[in-house]
Amino acid sequence: MLIMAGVMVENMSSNFVSSAGTKSNIISEEWKLELKMPPKDRRIKTADVTNTKGIEFEDFCLQRELLMGIFEKGWEKPSPIQEASIPIALSGQDVLARAKNGTGKTGAYSIPLLERLDPGKKYIQGMVIVPTRELALQTSQICVELSKHLPLKIMVTTGGTDLKDDIMRLSGTVHLVIATPGRILDLMDKNIADVNNCKMLVLDEADKLLSQDFKGMLDRIIGMLPKERQIMLFSATFPQTVEQFMKKHLQKPYEINLMEELTLLGVTQYYAFVQEKQKVHCLNTLFRKLQINQSIIFCNSTQRVELLAKKITELGYSCYYIHSRMAQPHRNRVFHDFRQGHCRNLVCSDLLTRGIDIQAVNVVINFDFPRNAETYLHRIGRSGRFGHLGIAINLITYEDRFPLHRIEQELQTEIKPIPKAIDPKLYVAEYQMEKEEGEDGEIESTATTKTETTSKED
Repeated sequence: MLIMAGVMVENMSSNFVSSAGTKSNIISEEWKLELKMPPKDRRIKTADVTNTKGIEFEDFCLQRELLMGIFEKGWEKPSPIQEASIPIALSGQDVLARAKNGTGKTGAYSIPLLERLDPGKKYIQGMVIVPTRELALQTSQICVELSKHLPLKIMVTTGGTDLKDDIMRLSGTVHLVIATPGRILDLMDKNIADVNNCKMLVLDEADKLLSQDFKGMLDRIIGMLPKERQIMLFSATFPQTVEQFMKKHLQKPYEINLMEELTLLGVTQYYAFVQEKQKVHCLNTLFRKLQINQSIIFCNSTQRVELLAKKITELGYSCYYIHSRMAQPHRNRVFHDFRQGHCRNLVCSDLLTRGIDIQAVNVVINFDFPRNAETYLHRIGRSGRFGHLGIAINLITYEDRFPLHRIEQELQTEIKPIPKAIDPKLYVAEYQMEKEEGEDGEIESTATTKTETTSKED
């Protein structure tokens, strides 16, 4: 039975809070003044990340150097999944955590992992396994940024890269490995990666890792780990395979379920009925009418990804494309440049549905409608990250009408007909800003007044 983050987490958290409370009164907080903080994100956030118990990161009794990395990353307060997971993970207990896309799952496991690593021990102590190379690169970058004040060595290894580089790095000190299953298993089989002392394992996007794509790999990986270990599973969806895996490998896991509803509160979903031959024209209209900061456009095949990217470029819009058949260096360059904001639109296959976090993306377009609810859920989760607002637009053909209805029913969500004009307050950052605290101490939203002005201009 899934336990809602409740009494046990509250009790454990309160222990952290009470023990840290006295310390925080004594220890000077002058160190915070020296932090190189990023600009405060003043966009309105939804209850997906704000519905917390009011716990602070300091309440978890973390090392100051780790706290410095957390605050300099711009993370101000723990999200609900972080509040629920961090104290349990710090205790060494197995964890099975289910939470929505984009609500802080990476922080929920990376913070306790980094806290528990011992820089004095020169071997692999922790491992994070993810299903895609892009997600591995993103996760390792987050861990490196969080631990920049700690003397830790973090390594990322994925398929499609030179094995010699991995051999060189593993000949030195590595404390934490972020990897895709095939590559780390290869390194373990060849006795290049020594995991005899690796007592912490995280499976991110666990449902994908336990699918047919990686059948049997995780069993082999876990078989090489010490018997006394901690395993943590994080995902937005948990099929039957997860339950079977849990019974086989986890020891009395603490179960967290923050999925009262499946879709993100901040993502407004629309559909437009079109004929197949009208799709490109419809996309052109969306580009002209919407205030796109960055968009991700999904197709159902790699061939259609390339064809659509070519069409968009011919229409005069900046566009990259990415899919699994591309050479790894090319994939890395596209992913990096899009994250840096060098291009407004990215056409892709379902390669980027898993965990990819690009805060600037405010529009997701399903040029081809997915065939199952799980894929749909992960696709639209690329918008509205960490409680922010965004939109998802689905181009629906006659053949898509039944899958549309079925997915709407399965996810218990509402996909609305697209209106003539979409309220910018639903997806444009500048219409979602909160003002600085005024003299009366209240924070006012600028969204309403700006939207009214825009409506009058239209």
